[in-house]
Amino acid sequence: FAEPSSFVSPPSMMVASSAVSLILVTIAGLTDAFAPKLVATPEKFCTSLFARRPFITGNWKLNPQSKEEAIALAQGIAAAVTDESPCDVALFVPFPFIECAQRAVGNKITVGAEMVTPQVMGAFTGAISAPMLKSVGVQWALAGHSERRTINKESDEYINAQCRALINQGMSVMLCIGETLAEFEEDLVNNVCAIQLKKGLSGITPEEMSRVAIAYEPVWAIGTGKVATPEIAQSVHASCRKILKKMYGEEIANETRILYGGSVGPDSVDGLLIQPDIDGALVGGASLSAEKFGRIINFQPVDVPQMV
Repeated sequence: FAEPSSFVSPPSMMVASSAVSLILVTIAGLTDAFAPKLVATPEKFCTSLFARRPFITGNWKLNPQSKEEAIALAQGIAAAVTDESPCDVALFVPFPFIECAQRAVGNKITVGAEMVTPQVMGAFTGAISAPMLKSVGVQWALAGHSERRTINKESDEYINAQCRALINQGMSVMLCIGETLAEFEEDLVNNVCAIQLKKGLSGITPEEMSRVAIAYEPVWAIGTGKVATPEIAQSVHASCRKILKKMYGEEIANETRILYGGSVGPDSVDGLLIQPDIDGALVGGASLSAEKFGRIINFQPVDVPQMV
């Protein structure tokens, strides 16, 4: 007998083998043609989201405790902003730190105010007006943050007056909206956001909406460490955009940046920012760490396989 390595199949066996191979290749081709294909999502910067440049913002609240600490923190955050950073960046800081923070960050970061009072002048002890802020180079301020709504009892009407005061000065405003835990559990999220949007933006014209950003911040997620899942946040953001569409039309709704706020951190930002209607973040505690906030500023696009 021949050695196994030199064994040659009879012609009939070779023909049969070839036929079987042809059948298997054909079946494989048909299977591949009808099978769902995994396709990587295009890089995030190519999606519709980036028709609205992402906006990453920090809210320092009642922090830090000294001018020196504020300067050091602002400088550390500014160092994280590079030409490759995929977003606009702003810091909302306490009034005493506005000018030193501006000097510390240069033109890398916008420095805004945490609130403003509607009045322009007069006997209003402790008030800070939009013209005062504008005179020191401030162009952005928050209005309607949940802590101001709950602790300071600011009403929708008062918040609307804040928004209009800023807009009237040619400045920009970030209107904060969001539901409490009880409202979330009662499935009232969309209703609450609709009311706060409509009341907060009352009197703001379509032409003025280019100077408005929205921050959705579920109250139950602020400072608690709890974060709405990206899917929950996306659903609410999409609902808010539909409300804006009814108020101002599709073009303005598609141009308005809607940010998410509520315990955003380095571990959650990537999943949030991949959502098509989440255009940035309003960050609290993590903005007090240059390392953490720097990671958030330089969030990483996530490629998610999709079935097509």
